[in-house]
This record gives sequence, C-alpha cells and structure tokens, in this order.
Amino acid sequence: MSTHFPFTAVVGQQDLQLALLLNSVAPNIGGVLVRGEKGTAKSTAVRALSALLPEVDVVPGCRFSCDPVSPDPACPDGPHEAGAGVSRDARMVELPVGASEDRLVGALDIERALADGVKAFEPGLLADAHRGILYVDEVNLLHDHLVDLLLDAAAMGASYVEREGVSVRHAARFLLVGTMNPEEGELRPQLLDRFGLTVEVAASRETDQRVEVVRRRLAFDDDPAAFAAGWADEEDALRARIAAARALLPEVRLGDAALRQIAATCAAFEVDGMRADIVMARTATALAAWAGRTDVLAEDVRQAALLALPHRRRRNPFDAPGLDEDKLDDTLEQNGGEDDDPDPDGPGGGGRPPRGDGPDTPPGPEDGAGDTPAPSVPGQGREQGQGQSSGGPEQQPVRAAEPFRTKMLSVPGLGEGAAGRRSRARTEHGRTTGARRPQGALTKLHLAATVQAAAPHQRARGRSGRGLVVRRDDLRQSVREGREGNLVLFVVDASGSMAARQRMAAVKGAVLSLLLDAYQRRDKVGLITFRGKDAEVALPPTSSVDAAAARLELLPTGGRTPVAAGLLKAHEVLRVERLRDPSRRPLLVVVTDGRATGGPEPVALAARAARLHEAEGVASVVVDCESGPVRLGLAGSLAHALGGGAVTLDELRADSIAGLVKDVQETNRRAA
Repeated sequence: MSTHFPFTAVVGQQDLQLALLLNSVAPNIGGVLVRGEKGTAKSTAVRALSALLPEVDVVPGCRFSCDPVSPDPACPDGPHEAGAGVSRDARMVELPVGASEDRLVGALDIERALADGVKAFEPGLLADAHRGILYVDEVNLLHDHLVDLLLDAAAMGASYVEREGVSVRHAARFLLVGTMNPEEGELRPQLLDRFGLTVEVAASRETDQRVEVVRRRLAFDDDPAAFAAGWADEEDALRARIAAARALLPEVRLGDAALRQIAATCAAFEVDGMRADIVMARTATALAAWAGRTDVLAEDVRQAALLALPHRRRRNPFDAPGLDEDKLDDTLEQNGGEDDDPDPDGPGGGGRPPRGDGPDTPPGPEDGAGDTPAPSVPGQGREQGQGQSSGGPEQQPVRAAEPFRTKMLSVPGLGEGAAGRRSRARTEHGRTTGARRPQGALTKLHLAATVQAAAPHQRARGRSGRGLVVRRDDLRQSVREGREGNLVLFVVDASGSMAARQRMAAVKGAVLSLLLDAYQRRDKVGLITFRGKDAEVALPPTSSVDAAAARLELLPTGGRTPVAAGLLKAHEVLRVERLRDPSRRPLLVVVTDGRATGGPEPVALAARAARLHEAEGVASVVVDCESGPVRLGLAGSLAHALGGGAVTLDELRADSIAGLVKDVQETNRRAA
C-alpha cells in the first residue's frame, strides 16, 4: 500500500489547505480550483487529503458505492434493500488529461443493447469517485466537452449516459479538485465560475521556508512510512476536527446581517450571476463550523470572499484573478460589519488549518504571494517621431490600443487536430457526415448504417423473432465534422518603420485582438518578433494566450526590418511543431508593413523565405500595417509570395475578412 505525504506536513500553503478542508466539511461548496506554478505541492496536498476523509459505508457488491442507509433507487446495480453495509476508505480517483468520454462517464455495450435489449453498462470514473474525491490534474488541458460533463455531474450529483435512445443514470457526488498551471493555458470563464473556490499558490521566497520544504521532502523520500508515522498525531487531530465540523455544520446559523454582507460584496465586485452569492454563503457557513461556532461572523464572510470571488472577477481572458482587499473591507464595513475583523489568520483565530510548520518555521505566504506588479509602461506619446524606417534607437514599449472583435481566420481544408473552434475538422463531436467501420473501440454508433449492414444477413443468421441479430462486424462508427484548434503563429514586425508613424499601439491592439480570438477558439499560439539584424522567438508555441499577451505588451521597437529572418524563424518553429504535434495545422499571421531593409536585396530575400511556407501549404495572412499617402504595396506582395491573403488594420474589423485565407487563395489561383 502506497504512503502519501502527510497533509499536515505540507509547508506554507495555508490557503490551499483551508480550501480543501472546507470542501471536505461541506462538499456542496463546489470543489476547488488550484492555480499555480509547477512544484508548489498542488498534487501533494490533494492526494494527502484523501487519507483524512472519514470511511464510507457502501452496499456490498454495488459498483456505484450506494449508501446502505439510503440506497439510490435508480442505481443500475439496484434496487438495493436498506440494511447493513461494509466500510471502506474514501476513494481519490484521478482523471487523466487524455481520458475519453467513455472512460469518464462509462460506456454502454451497444451490441447487447441492440440485440438483446440489455443495458450492459461499464461504470466510468464518475461512478468510482462517488462519495470520494475526483482529482483532475492540469484541468485546463482537458477537452472542453469533458470539462462540461464533469462540472454538470458535480452540479447535479448524478451522471447520465445516453447512447442511441438507451440511457443510464447513477449518482455521482464527489469533492471535485482541479489543478492547473496558468502558463499552459486558461479555462474559459464559464468553466471557472463552476468551481466553488479557487486558490493561487506560489513557491515561497523565504530561504528558511524553502529549506524546510526540502528537508521534509527528502525525509519522506528516504522512509515514507517512518515520516508518516511522525505526523500521525497531527493527522488524527485534523481528521477528528473534520468530523466534528461536519457534525456541527447543520447547526450553523447564517443570519440576515451576514447574508446582506455577502450580497453587497458580490454586487460591489460585479460578479456575474448568483452562483458566487450561494458559494460564499456555503463557504462562510463551513468556516464557522470549522472554527467551532454556530454563528457566521463578518470575518467568515471576508475569508469566503477571498476564496470564492477572485476567479469570478475576470472581465476578459487577460485579467489576472485577484481581489482588492481594501475595497472588500470597505464593503463589509459599510454593510453592518460591527464585528469585522480583517485578521487574515482565519475565523476565530482558528480559521486556518494546522500548517504543519514547526515552531521555528517562518509563516507561509499570505494571500497574493507570488504576485508581481505589472511592469511600468510609458505612455504612447513617447514614441512620437523617434523611430526611423532605416533603423533608429530602440523605443520603449508602448501600450496596446483597445482590443476589438475580429472575424474568424481559418485554415482551408479538413483537418483532424485537437477539438477547438476555428477550422473544419473530423472530430468526436459535431454533425454526422457519414459512417465507417470502427477503428478500435466503438464510441459513436451510426444506427442507420449499422442496421443497414446487418439487415441482409438476418435469414442466414436464423432470425426468428422481432429482434435484430447484430454482430460486431455490423457496427458502424459515425464520422463527424466539427471544429479544431490550430497553431496560430504570430510573426510581428518590431522595427523602426513600425514605430515611426505611431502605429505600434494600433499594431499591438490588432495582435491582442487576434490573441483574444485565439483564446476563444482554443488555439495554441506562438510569437516571433523581428527587428535590427535578426528575429527571435518571443514565446514558443503554447496554450497560454495570457503569456503571449504579456510578451506583446513588453515588446520594444527600433532598428531595421529583417522580414526574411522572421519568416525563416517561423519556418523552423513550424518544422519542430510539426514533429511534436503533427495533427495540429498552423495558421501563420505576419504583421508588417512589408518594408524589408538591411542586407543585400532584402525584399527579394523575404519573398524567397515566404515561398518556403507556400511550398509546404501553410495557411497564412499578412496584416498590412502600411499607412500614409504613399503606399508601396509590399505587404500585399509578401502575402502573394506566401500564397495567402492580406488585410489592413482597418479591414481587420470588417465583415469582409470572414474566410479570408480561403477566399484570397482562390483569387490568387484564378489570377494565375
């Protein structure tokens, strides 16, 4: 039997521990989303929590962990008679990132359902996690439709499996915990809102605390059993406190004063919908029970807000989660906070769990630890008249103009990449366009094609009744068409010619708008910049659009315009990505005025570099940043060499660019 690192031995992650413990006391809070950099004990703390949960009584032999006192009347293994059960430890079930829908919700045996009318159901991970913990590491990398299924089950307390008119329902109540590294991509705001609480974690910058982390980890690795035994008393005490808080929870009173503070706080921070109010109420109640009280105080409301509101305040994908604590305190004080106590140590002096820190260990990071202030960015007026098209001094970064909604740029043809919202592709979800023999396990039955395949063989198979005799060779898989996510690689001109006419703010605004579009369409993005004598990869291809936006904000300008270097760097990046992720098709977005300078024949060299992309069939768009009364049309020529289309900054907002890549390629072919 494997030994987990003790929960009470985790150093310096008090907020994470508190959020997990509150959900253990009141699972209806809705789970925890843990956001933070790698190596911050996210997974360690979650796995350790399962050892603290009380044992559960289950019906013997039930695959769905029915409670013997009140068994689920709709249990697929039922009906069960109420009676004595058997005890077992609460389970922690892990959902891998690459899991299929059948692995999550379970699978029906379609062959037996058609031939025999039997609902043969193989339970999935949701059934295994019932009355335990469902842990999703890297939840932001999970396919959207799986996250939707997961959160729907968590909200309803049940899982439904429907296949071709055959349905199965079973109970699925669990503590949902998701962890994610924001550098690898964000969750959609709609999905963020479905998690009850969120916690930001970061590694401590205190030397003594980092030393203690390493010391405990090495001791655990050397002898896990002995290390766990040394923390057994603390673990037992915390386990007893969870049980006591659970027992006290029904007696906790949420008064009108606390409810008014909750409502006023949610209104003051302009969160959408009512879920935040409900989650805050449940969290404040659990905090009171955790502190051993039966009344909810203002300090409970304050702590509940710090856990339940930050991730619900993101007004756009590039807003960092967070909460203005001064504004929070003012709101509570203005709404009857006689007992307000902004003490961050928790309600009643006991709102935080045992830290597991020794008496000589420094305190852990407080709320917001690890946050760094945004870099100082000068105003746009500083760029006026400084850039030179032939190469001037390096300019300070300028702020991006206000982003706007762009129309979709898509890759022509039919792909088979990861599910997304950009280009047409064969996917597991979408409209049915045909049928084929299944390759491996059958996931989506094409009923009409299956019946058509089985019908000619009924007499030979000795059919005598009304049922259809179906064999495995008759089964047909649906072929579906939906949308895929692409790799959108931005190649941005940061030379002096872009800054000379005060265009960089508008250019950054356009790229930021396209990044927002990429975020909404679930693309990977990369960023290459070129200026001076060379090009550099400012951001390798990643799912974190936030990271691309941050790099764009700090982008300086100045120097010559090595367009060819930028395109060659893009060619190298796409070559490597094609090996790593061959099914994800790229879309190259070149943002430039096309005025190549530096070296012999820079324009001709840029055209030759562009033809490398055309030869490999890379879909491309050139965003033409040229302005002024004299237009050389160099960006349009570059687009022609790429085999793609060109669009000006103004046209990027227009309806006419829908399907631009495909339309311009067809126009170029007709002209040739």
